[in-house]
Amino acid sequence: MPPPETMHRSSFSPDQARILPETLHLQFNTGSAMIDRAGVMSHSSPSLGGKSTPNLRDIAIFFLRLGTTAFGGPAAHIAMMEENVVRRYQWLTREEFLDLLGIVNLIPGPNSTEMAIQIGYRVAGWPGLVLGGLCFIFPAGILTGLLAWAYVHCGRLPQAAGVLYGIKAVVIAVVAQAIWNLARTAVKNWKLALVGLGAVIAAALGVNVLLVLLGSGIIVVAMARISTADRSSGMAAVAGVTAAGVGAGAFGLGPLFLVFLKVGALLFGSGYVLLAFLRADLVLRRHWLTDAQLLDAIAVGQMTPGPVFTTATFVGYLLGRLPGATAATAGIFLPSFLLIALVGPLVPWLRRSPATRPFLDGVNVGALALMLVVTWHLGRAAIVDVTTAGLALVSLILLLRFRVNSAWLVLGGAVVGALFSR
Repeated sequence: MPPPETMHRSSFSPDQARILPETLHLQFNTGSAMIDRAGVMSHSSPSLGGKSTPNLRDIAIFFLRLGTTAFGGPAAHIAMMEENVVRRYQWLTREEFLDLLGIVNLIPGPNSTEMAIQIGYRVAGWPGLVLGGLCFIFPAGILTGLLAWAYVHCGRLPQAAGVLYGIKAVVIAVVAQAIWNLARTAVKNWKLALVGLGAVIAAALGVNVLLVLLGSGIIVVAMARISTADRSSGMAAVAGVTAAGVGAGAFGLGPLFLVFLKVGALLFGSGYVLLAFLRADLVLRRHWLTDAQLLDAIAVGQMTPGPVFTTATFVGYLLGRLPGATAATAGIFLPSFLLIALVGPLVPWLRRSPATRPFLDGVNVGALALMLVVTWHLGRAAIVDVTTAGLALVSLILLLRFRVNSAWLVLGGAVVGALFSR
């Protein structure tokens, strides 16, 4: 296993894994060179022909360890997978790994989790598919559940409140950095910038987040003059039925499961777009959470390794204790397993379809707009005085200028918050 330094020496930003595969390919090459120059990896890269075959025990141990130690967001997770699966263990060639990476950029859901599921499937079939995904999710789910238990019992005590006081400001900086990184890649021309501006206005006016995402994708496809009008109309109709099917009502495990099932099945863009989905459903529509509670959930997600989507575990525990945590976690991750199982045979078509890239360009711009609007709302709740404003600004500078790992900043925010709350 590579030493802990690998986690913060990577040049990846937390949200670049949702960008086009070509961009990530360049980043992998750069990151690998940095790791080699730093001396972290002492062995040479495998030849394309040399591969080893792991057993289920190997897969379980690797993904349990990765899920326990992988801080830094999806791009960092994928970089660590590439380092181990391709160069260290030689389970896949680099070309095979990049093929899998291309697929997770074409489907909704948490892409680092979907990479774990796909790697497991590629090297060990259906048992590997289940085991790879579950072992990557399990450590973060357990740790997030424990933090949720502590939050419910200690969240209003001065010390716990002080820790969250500092972390929330850092989280705003982390999300702002993610928006900046996405914007540099997603907004490729004036047409995409125009679509993004329209999406910002629509999101600020309260248009359903699904319609913002799908509408952005469809508009860009239309701009590219690709004859997919029938398909786009069908997608819009499906989105409308899905949104209507999860209507407002009293809290229950069934509605909670469906809310997170919808998020897991339809969420494109970075994991931080989860903020927009959850705020629209749980804060504005159902009134199950407050903005402050939602920000606490996202902050806890930043404190833990593994998938950012285990924020669902925290929210579920807040609303329904252990049964709620189980329902929310199962709901948000189940679509990833099903999508990978269904999409596998369609890999060549998905990679070559001329309609896919313009649609995803539009979806990425729409996701960027949602992130911008929700960050504005949550920033008003998190940055409440000079201390939090300074903490957010310093964190943003460290992220953008020095590429400091967000996990260290979150830890620093917790310390500063605890000290200043006394």
